[in-house]
Amino acid sequence: MTLILFNKPYGVLCQFTDAGTDGSRPTLSQYIDLPGVYPAGRLDLDSEGLLLLTDDGRLQARIADPTYKTEKTYLAQVEGEIGDEALAKLRRGVQLKDGLTRPADAERIDDPQLWPRDPPIRFRKSVPDSWLSLTISEGRNRQVRRMTAAVGHGTLRLVRWRIGEWSLDGIEPGGWRKV
Repeated sequence: MTLILFNKPYGVLCQFTDAGTDGSRPTLSQYIDLPGVYPAGRLDLDSEGLLLLTDDGRLQARIADPTYKTEKTYLAQVEGEIGDEALAKLRRGVQLKDGLTRPADAERIDDPQLWPRDPPIRFRKSVPDSWLSLTISEGRNRQVRRMTAAVGHGTLRLVRWRIGEWSLDGIEPGGWRKV
């Protein structure tokens, strides 16, 4: 079995080809040259961080399938100062258009001092921002962004830091490590 921990940069597609467009967007093939591995789950084009790739179909299903409740931890920079009420809502579960989310582990955190994002997030003098750590056990489309928006804080930057027992520790953007 092969398992790759990849730190996906902002703007990289979670697939090996850019079929259906002009082919100008960066893909996994520009970073990983190992035959037979495929992403276990997805990470949006405008999100960064940990993406697992494997050649083991059962492991791929266990990671991606919400019935297994694999925890995923995200570091989210949001608009505004996130308060106790918003954190409490995230911890109870948030009503989205596709139903109520499972309760999340949500904590306000200090600036995690991550690598610079390219392009940088928009900066507005009149609107403060804050960071939170959010751990969820499901994986709906753009779920973290929709959850923070539902509690009044749009997401500016989103980095997936951990999936289950695996984390980004020591992996630079665009870098990967075989486990």
